[in-house]
Amino acid sequence: MAAGVSAPERTSLTGVLGEKEDKAEGTLFDSFLNSAIDNIRTTNEYLSRAEDEELKFALGETENAHDLTIALQKASTALQYTVAVRDKLLEAYKELMQMQI
Repeated sequence: MAAGVSAPERTSLTGVLGEKEDKAEGTLFDSFLNSAIDNIRTTNEYLSRAEDEELKFALGETENAHDLTIALQKASTALQYTVAVRDKLLEAYKELMQMQI
């Protein structure tokens, strides 16, 4: 059992992620990792759409500048979120590596 997490709390966390409670403990990490990978893919999609909108705007193919602004804002927000999550994960990893066994 993880330090500081009781069995009912762990079950509620697995329930939040939509997993069955009778699965092994490793599936919680698997679902977290898959969720993080999906978020990275979504961020890449937003960045790609923003680049496409920039090209359309530069070539004069768009009639609406709002589409460019929206695409750029979505890409910026998604990238900021992804970088923040990465920074927190690296911070947690460094903390784990400094623990004495």
